[in-house]
This record gives sequence, structure tokens and C-alpha cells, in this order.
Amino acid sequence: MISRFSVNLIATVFLALLLSGQAFAGDENAVGSAACPRATTAWEQVANRDGVVIYNRTRAGSSLKEFKSVGLMDSPPSAVYAVLNDAKSYPSFMPYSAEVRILKQTDGAIVAYHRLALPLVDDRDYTLRSEHSKSSGPAGPVYHIHWKPANDLGPAQKPGVQRVKVCEGSWLLEPTGAGTTRATYLIYSDTGGAIPAVFANNASRVAIRKVFAAIRKEAHEPKYTSAKG
Repeated sequence: MISRFSVNLIATVFLALLLSGQAFAGDENAVGSAACPRATTAWEQVANRDGVVIYNRTRAGSSLKEFKSVGLMDSPPSAVYAVLNDAKSYPSFMPYSAEVRILKQTDGAIVAYHRLALPLVDDRDYTLRSEHSKSSGPAGPVYHIHWKPANDLGPAQKPGVQRVKVCEGSWLLEPTGAGTTRATYLIYSDTGGAIPAVFANNASRVAIRKVFAAIRKEAHEPKYTSAKG
């Protein structure tokens, strides 16, 4: 039986990973690579709480689940996007984010190094390559945000810091009315280290709800509410 302590502990690792997503343009089916094969099962609803519906599915050759979550946010897509894309500010509001270094930035593309300081386990780190895109929807601009690992573009692994090699996913931000957003979130990640998949999969559900709560709160900060698409 998985204890509440175990789930909450591993959730702290996942929370930091899940909150660190930036952008890599594409649609939800683009999540996948040679190291992380595409899913082979259909989405199955596994939770509906705190205004977030969570689904998961299985990928071939992996015991870890891929998760999709859908929820409403009471801020416009431009504000939500501004929060997600503000990587350099993560240490000021993202739980466990200890360091973010922007290594390369061009028009629509970012390479950033992240280090996470976590309770009771080793720090985690990874480098992400991110891009973003925007399209026109019937109710206004739609933001497509995807990311994937790029550890080869970042610093070498440090002693005592666990390197995360799998962390990819997406956000789809769609306007739903007067200043609200329908957010669809996909994540497939391995925390690194000897953490059993059954713990990681259960902890993901806890962490995902915290992700939505954190972003909902941060999107009301003035520097994000003034953001334009």
C-alpha cells in the first residue's frame, strides 16, 4: 500500500518538474521520441477534483504513465502564457525551483537550465529546449506550448545532483469567454533515481492539481495581467 507520505514526497519532485514546462511547438500527439515512445492506449479519466480533470495512458515499453489534464483558469490565455513562459522568474514563485539559467534565446525559442532543490532527496536538474506558437481561434488567440529535454545543450552533470533525462509535454491555452482560459496540459516525465513507477504515477495526480493552483494564482499578478498576445 502506498502511504500518503510517500505520495506527497514523490509529488514534490513531480511538482517541480511539471511546473517547469516551457514551450515546444506542435500538437498533443507530437509528444514522443525514440527514447520516449508514443502511447499505445487510449486516454482514461483517473481524477476530477479542484476543477481539473486528469487522464492517463500508457506508452509502449514504459511503466510510467503519460498524463493529460484539462481545467479552467480565471485569467486570459495571454496572462497564463506569460506565467508559463517566464522561466527566469520561476525561483521566485515555483516550488522547489532553485536555479534557472537562460542559455540561449532567439525569436520564439529558448534553451534553459533548471535545478530543483527538493526535500529529503537529491537535487534534480535538466536543460529544456522550448519554442512557442500562437494561432487564431474563434474566440481569440490560442497558445500552443510544448517542451522537450536538451541536456546536450546544457552544463555537464554535477556530483550529488540527479540528472532528469525524460521531461516532455505541452500546454494548449484556449480562450473560453470573458477573460478565462481552457488549459490542456500533457506531461510525460521521469523523476530520475530509484523511484518506483507506482509511486511516481500516483504522485503525478497530486502534483498536477498543485500545478494548476499555482498558475491560477500567479496569473493574477500585475506583470502578467498586463501581458498582451
